[in-house]
Amino acid sequence: MTEPIDVRERRELCDLLLQLGPDAPTLCEGWTTADLAAHLVLREHFRRWSDAQRAAEKAKGLPAMVARLRAGAPLIPWRLPRIRDVFNGLEFFIHHEDVRRANGRDPRAPIPDLEALSWRMVGLSARRLARRIRPYGLELSRPDGAKRRCGSGATATLSGPATELVLYLSGRRSSAHVTLAGDADAVAAVERTKLTV
Repeated sequence: MTEPIDVRERRELCDLLLQLGPDAPTLCEGWTTADLAAHLVLREHFRRWSDAQRAAEKAKGLPAMVARLRAGAPLIPWRLPRIRDVFNGLEFFIHHEDVRRANGRDPRAPIPDLEALSWRMVGLSARRLARRIRPYGLELSRPDGAKRRCGSGATATLSGPATELVLYLSGRRSSAHVTLAGDADAVAAVERTKLTV
């Protein structure tokens, strides 16, 4: 049986966090690896949290936070079949890349299950962006020629592997390996629109 995406990304991220230590940079502005680990722990165990709770979690130290992450998420809702990758798979992938790329690591070779999940889910972010750049449209294009269009009118085309499209649309513009082309006004609208981080 294939290992679930969230389990694999969680394990690899935990290994990398311990390898780099608590003070390494991430792509999350102002956050170190310790901040990111605290975020992930709190996200899975609390509905809401304050800066004070994040500071308290960080005070436990990176090894303790990583141990809690390695123990896995609570069953509800994080490990329910069919939705676990939607809830945690991309979250851990994105944050894994936040740490990898901020520390000089190149993109990984395509991983088929992760590419498939990313293509399935990237449409949600693309539709949000397309609404924000009206009257322009947005087209996503994969290297294999698959395309997805959102909106109408003159179009900007964002091209790259599905995982790179996810990173771009989640606010990691400068680190995502994509190409943005098409109508000049549509491209400018994409470039000036703040993306969700």
